[in-house]
Amino acid sequence: MLREFTEITGLWSALHAFYVYLTLGGWVMWAILAIAVVLGWALGERFARLRRGSDKNVRVLLRRAEEGRANPPNGIVDEAIQRGLALKRAGKPNLRRHLDEAFFDLEMDLKRHAILVTSLVLIAPLLGLLGTVSGMIVTFESLAEMALFTQDGGIAAGISTALFTTQMGLVVAVPGMIAKGVLDRRAHQIAIDLAQIKDVLTSSPRPTEAP
Repeated sequence: MLREFTEITGLWSALHAFYVYLTLGGWVMWAILAIAVVLGWALGERFARLRRGSDKNVRVLLRRAEEGRANPPNGIVDEAIQRGLALKRAGKPNLRRHLDEAFFDLEMDLKRHAILVTSLVLIAPLLGLLGTVSGMIVTFESLAEMALFTQDGGIAAGISTALFTTQMGLVVAVPGMIAKGVLDRRAHQIAIDLAQIKDVLTSSPRPTEAP
């Protein structure tokens, strides 16, 4: 019981400290926090969708699927191979067009939330810069009025706003940029794999039905 009480007290103290930190930066901090929440959701969704499946080479995966030794689809590339082989076995004319149609939703998954993530990563530091400018305005106004300490905090409040909003914007933007780069490279590689699947299927002989 004492341990649980200590953990709850520690959690409450941490939340209170974070709340104080946000209030020191003014309304801009809350805007950046909202961006951080949405960015985390978008990155999580993008990460969940960008599953390649098996890490084997595309040609190896195609050969295994043709021989009936493929595992159940567990990613975009695996799913594309299953769809592509099904179309080829069906003897569809103009196979490339049918493959483009069958892969359309998979290719859209590669782009899903990409623009949103890019926009949020760019907006976060700009909001931090806006908070910095707002804080400096408060600081200069206090200097002009020789009001080192006022009801609103004076110079100290202005400097706090300037520093904390800049920090918060960078704390959100830098990890977001790194995660965005990793996911974009993954999406690019999967797009290359999908194009290779189309090329192999349209240039190879029709596979025989797996036993």
